[in-house]
Amino acid sequence: MSNSSSFNEFLLLAFTDTRELQLLHFAFFLGIYLAALLGNGLIITVVACDHHLHTPMYFFLLNLSILDLGTISTTVPKSMANSLWDTRAISYSGCAAQVFLFVFLLAGEFSLLTVMAYDRYVAICRPLHYGTLMGSRACVKMAAAAWGSSFLNALLHTANTFSIPLCQGSVVDQFFCEIPQILKLSCSDSYLREAGLLVATLSVVFGCFIFIVVSYVQIFTVVLRIPSEQGRHKAFSMCLPHLAVVSLFISTSFFAYLKPPSISSPALDLVVSVLYSVVPPAVNPLIYSMRNKELKDALRKVISWTFFSSGDIAIALQK
Repeated sequence: MSNSSSFNEFLLLAFTDTRELQLLHFAFFLGIYLAALLGNGLIITVVACDHHLHTPMYFFLLNLSILDLGTISTTVPKSMANSLWDTRAISYSGCAAQVFLFVFLLAGEFSLLTVMAYDRYVAICRPLHYGTLMGSRACVKMAAAAWGSSFLNALLHTANTFSIPLCQGSVVDQFFCEIPQILKLSCSDSYLREAGLLVATLSVVFGCFIFIVVSYVQIFTVVLRIPSEQGRHKAFSMCLPHLAVVSLFISTSFFAYLKPPSISSPALDLVVSVLYSVVPPAVNPLIYSMRNKELKDALRKVISWTFFSSGDIAIALQK
């Protein structure tokens, strides 16, 4: 294969060649995918329907849930379909679309988590200026900046990656199309341009990471000075879910991309990729709802309204 134009599909990494285990993989991913759809769908519905949750914190949470749904929908359904139909193929255009969407949504999620850290910082460290700094227009601009910059970043990476000649076959050592795995198929030194772009992106990511760390250092410094135990509990309840989501996202993705080559293996790479691309979108709604009384109350209202409305409709139909 002289270049990327000489084939029209890639072969993804299969979890197993045993038919029974393929069906088990399908069922396992289906369970995770449905949990992610349900959890993030409920958060989107509750935040959109309950006017008490029309605040900056929940506005950003709604955006995060949309990104989580997009992230898991980009990789998991194709992997499930391949296991169900016992195939490994993904079209060239499908692979390019998967790369673009995955980079776009993952970058958007990290950008949004950085904005949410700023929101927590302003709410706790500068409460008197919160209404000014985090007004509705400012929140929309910050969310639009996160989405827009991620779109441009993904467009640049995708165009650059798929303009590189591929000479090492079409087998991708991952269960979805991922830039580092595609670069392994490139010819000689032609991947260095994209590698340089990845380094520049990682530098920006590291800058956002430092911003989040500094924000939380200042947040906890202020929280520990609050004399009221109830006030400290409220502040921690506001910050800990976000900090847990950030920690899960950063630890899994950083380990996936920055782990030493000496400990790398196909099995480990597969497990780590599931941890950072599949698990967070499914557990993030649970993390955010566990300690959030407002979200729980709004969720109960939506569920009870749904059931009561369904009962009224059923009674009306019977009459």
